[in-house]
Amino acid sequence: MSDEYRVTDRHPTPDEHRSLAAAVGWSDHFDEETVPRSLAASLFGVVVTDAHDAVVGMGRLVGDGVHYFYVQDVVVHPDHGDAGLGTRIIERLLEWIEQTGGPSAFVGLFASDEAVSLYRDHGFTTEHMTGMHRAAHTD
Repeated sequence: MSDEYRVTDRHPTPDEHRSLAAAVGWSDHFDEETVPRSLAASLFGVVVTDAHDAVVGMGRLVGDGVHYFYVQDVVVHPDHGDAGLGTRIIERLLEWIEQTGGPSAFVGLFASDEAVSLYRDHGFTTEHMTGMHRAAHTD
C-alpha cells in the first residue's frame, strides 16, 4: 500500500460511514437512525485515510469477540479502488481476530458480487455452508 494512505484502528464515525456507503451506492442498506449504535457496538474497526486525511475506506468486525466474528461494511471509495485498500482492510481485520479470538474462531461475512474474489484471496469459501439472511422486521 502506498505511503499516501494510512490505516487507523478505529470505528468510522456515522458521517464517515454514511459518506462511504453513499459513494458505493449502499445508502439504502442502512437505517441512519441506528447506525451510531451499530458502530459503537462493533468489536473492532479500521478506517483508511488518504494524504489529505479524507476517509476513503473502512471495515469493521461484529460478533461475540471470542468464537464468532463477522466482517461488516468493508468499503473503499471508488476513486481509490485500485490502490489495494480492500486487501489492507481485510488483512488488518483478520490480524485482529488472530490476536483476539480463540483457537477455533469462525469468521463469516456476506459479500457483494464485486468483492467475492477479494475474500476468496484471503481464504474465505462457501464450501460446506449456505449463507442465508432475513430482515428482523418482515412487515
